[in-house]
Amino acid sequence: MGFLDFLVSNFQEFLTYTGFANATIPNLIMIAVGAFFIWLAIKKDFEPLLLVPIGLGIILGNIPFRADAGLEIGLYEDNSVLNIFYQGVRQGWYPPLVFLGIGAMTDFSALIANPKLVLIGAAAQFGIFGAYMVALALGFEPNQAAGIAIIGGADGPTAIFLSSKTAPNLMGAIAVCAYSYMALVPVIQPIIMRLMTTKKERLIRMKPVRHVSQTERIIFPIIGLLMTTFIVPSGLPLLGMLFFGNLLKESGKTTRLAKTAGNALNDIVVMLLGLTVGCSTQASEFLTLNTIFIFVIGACAFVVATVSGVGFVKIMNLFLPKDKKLNPLIGNAGVSAVPMAARISNNVGLEYDRHNFLLMHAMGPNVAGVIGSAVAAGALLGFLS
Repeated sequence: MGFLDFLVSNFQEFLTYTGFANATIPNLIMIAVGAFFIWLAIKKDFEPLLLVPIGLGIILGNIPFRADAGLEIGLYEDNSVLNIFYQGVRQGWYPPLVFLGIGAMTDFSALIANPKLVLIGAAAQFGIFGAYMVALALGFEPNQAAGIAIIGGADGPTAIFLSSKTAPNLMGAIAVCAYSYMALVPVIQPIIMRLMTTKKERLIRMKPVRHVSQTERIIFPIIGLLMTTFIVPSGLPLLGMLFFGNLLKESGKTTRLAKTAGNALNDIVVMLLGLTVGCSTQASEFLTLNTIFIFVIGACAFVVATVSGVGFVKIMNLFLPKDKKLNPLIGNAGVSAVPMAARISNNVGLEYDRHNFLLMHAMGPNVAGVIGSAVAAGALLGFLS
């Protein structure tokens, strides 16, 4: 009997370590949320490269276990593997690496050929500063409000970078919110675009983008780096890596480095970023009233950013000659979701004229939005410092 008692006792002790014994309703809710994200990615094709890692991360981060067991497996436990991966989020070095990849993959020719498109990217940032004021009104501290507001730029890496500096306790909710709205760009933006434009405006054909020389493409990242970082030095980690990646691409002499930054390195960082962001949404930290406020403010900011971009194009057209008017459908691309938002501009335009290709025109405000969101984040970080 002594041996049998020993086995029973050990088995009972083992049961206390299982997920079944430690599961809570909030854990199960978050696991269901993670499964829903994966379903959206696979079944609905909503940004699978983002939502699959985040969805599995949410499930992984909410597997229940005994917190006092000292197993060193949880995201917030020192020396655990997940905690080591999470340093890239908490210390803010994943986002600059993502920006390096974005720069290495992005063609700024549309913006160089038509510099006034940068104004559309700037206009779309109104959502960020409007959300900042709303967050303050709802009782968030200024630092927290800044982290929440950047969601309006539809830029996940920038949201993570800023919130890691200003609101680390809200970073999980902010990051998931930012990436969720990035994935929902194809759902939300076309509705706003149709409501704000007339059929006549949607049929506007813009002149073909002029050819941009290699010299212009090489000079642009250098001039862009100097102009933006002199204005907001606090945005240097993001802007520096963005323009560095673009210089690797355009120099013509560092093709191998550009391909590595834009493909292998970027894929690795995005995987780890998505997974660890998902893991950070543990039920005890995520299922709070603040999370609801963050998602509501983020939605409003995203809508305002889209409205501002489309509306600003309509205002610009009041002052442009008839042969140089812009199609307002490119205004939505002022947000930082590149190249997704530009593709939405093109797709909606083709619905009304199957020969009116807006993709290259929309890439101008789209890449301007990437720069604009990084500048806005740098401005908020510098102001709050």
